[in-house]
Amino acid sequence: MMRRIHEQYRTPLLRFLTRLVLGQQELAEDLVQETFLRTWRNLETLAADPRRIAPWLYTVARHVAIDAMRSRQARPAEVSLPDLNRLSSAEDEMERVVSTHTVRLALQQIKPEHREVLIEMYYKGASVAEAAARLGIPEGTVKSRTYYAVRALHAAIGPTEPS
Repeated sequence: MMRRIHEQYRTPLLRFLTRLVLGQQELAEDLVQETFLRTWRNLETLAADPRRIAPWLYTVARHVAIDAMRSRQARPAEVSLPDLNRLSSAEDEMERVVSTHTVRLALQQIKPEHREVLIEMYYKGASVAEAAARLGIPEGTVKSRTYYAVRALHAAIGPTEPS
């Protein structure tokens, strides 16, 4: 009996469900399968009165489609990993630009001798000895200016929110 129901109603149910789910063919095919699964589970009840098969099938199909659409609305839109990576890298780039701008503004607010030590050490990547040689000051002075420059930079930037 199930084979006869499947052969007779598969195509009409597929057309019906495709219209209900706005042309989403794969979803409609899944819903047809779900409808037939429910039919198989209730086969004894349907066998008692074969005239009720068609109305029962279309009612179940409509309910299955409504349930599917509700669950899709309740679930957030699916996003592929490349989309997430692009979004993440765009956010990272934006954060980097904002951070760079913030540090540049803060560098303008600290003493020139502190600024030049930070530029040598952090932006140019110089060692303490190299920075001392380039700036013409002792290594100990480079270390102390770096310490106070970082503190002044933190004060100029102000409190930051934890990320």
